[in-house]
Amino acid sequence: MVESEKINDDEASNLSFQISQKIQTDMTYPGQVKVTVIRKTRAVNIAK
Repeated sequence: MVESEKINDDEASNLSFQISQKIQTDMTYPGQVKVTVIRKTRAVNIAK
């Protein structure tokens, strides 16, 4: 999960690709590993 202010949509796509390539080259695993990058915006308010 990344902050939407720090990473745009293109960078999120590139980040997921980089992570999947790192997993593919460095690890041994059965089947497939799905990498999902989530850009999240939060709005928080407090009532007193």
